[in-house]
Amino acid sequence: MGYLECAVLPHSLPTLLLLLTCIFGLSLGTELGFVTCGSVLKLLNTKHNVRLHSHDVRYGSGSGQQSVTGVTTVEDSNSYWSVRGTRDTMCHRGTPVKCGQNIRLTHVNTGRNLHSHYFASPLSSNQEVSAFGDEGEGDHLDEWTVQCGGSVWKREEAVRFRHKSTDALLSVTGEQYGRPIHGQREVHAMSTPSQHSLWKAMEGIFMKPSENLAGSRDYSHLHTEF
Repeated sequence: MGYLECAVLPHSLPTLLLLLTCIFGLSLGTELGFVTCGSVLKLLNTKHNVRLHSHDVRYGSGSGQQSVTGVTTVEDSNSYWSVRGTRDTMCHRGTPVKCGQNIRLTHVNTGRNLHSHYFASPLSSNQEVSAFGDEGEGDHLDEWTVQCGGSVWKREEAVRFRHKSTDALLSVTGEQYGRPIHGQREVHAMSTPSQHSLWKAMEGIFMKPSENLAGSRDYSHLHTEF
């Protein structure tokens, strides 16, 4: 069974996170230095200091799907995303996410996946990023490749997410929305890497690899991602 590590969690925790703490228990501290499958976390755009966010508000143009934005607020449960495998490749709970691995990021509160396609974003006319699917299941356009410098995605490292189907990078360039989401930043995808496309793992619950009685790592008994 996997274990959880808690890192700077706000008081307004989503119900799913509370259930996870009850089911698996908590390992306090920050000794786990990498992001693992099954973790629930917030992602910070390091250039603009906004966290990746979604909510049940749809775009008024483009695809009309659920909007994805960046927010400056730290304590907002709508900024939690779960790290999951793709439809074709499982991501066993507690295993480190490798650099170059394809993953899905599922919005915890709505169950929709981070998604992109060739619609234009509403403010900058870059490639639209939305949240799509139902209860964690969407399509192949929900898959993102983690780009980082070593062998695994380290929590202290700023990484990029390249959309597998369109080769564009998850980005923020500072455009701000008006009503009904006044002040939130547009999140979109761009073909060229830059400081605008760097993201860092922040607050969340991080699944720890289980250990067998001999003290060695053992992933064989773990089930797939939640």
